[in-house]
Amino acid sequence: MSDFDQMGIVVDWVDACRRGDLATLLDLYADDAELECTCNGTERYRGRSELEIYWQPRLSTFSLAGFGLEEIHPASHGVDLEYSVAGALRIQASFRFSPDGKIRSTLCEPARQNAHHGCAC
Repeated sequence: MSDFDQMGIVVDWVDACRRGDLATLLDLYADDAELECTCNGTERYRGRSELEIYWQPRLSTFSLAGFGLEEIHPASHGVDLEYSVAGALRIQASFRFSPDGKIRSTLCEPARQNAHHGCAC
């Protein structure tokens, strides 16, 4: 396995989300990457074109509503991240990586919400 900075890749992912930079975000993923989102039912996407379909409307929302980094830490499988949208909705995302330093898979799900905000999922 190549030596690469998994945390750095996720920080780049956060930066691309904050800027609404779809091209940069997609470039962080492997060509055959998979994304599973369980925030509103279970949705699965595979490959660059499907990831683009998933991310394009969300990045617009992030840039308008605000995207915040809450927690980031290494995990046995890769990196776990918690972020917020509009300062309230909290999402947990787990990243796994390919040997060449690309995101191989992402699983996102609602995180435990702040009691005073409730869950908007």
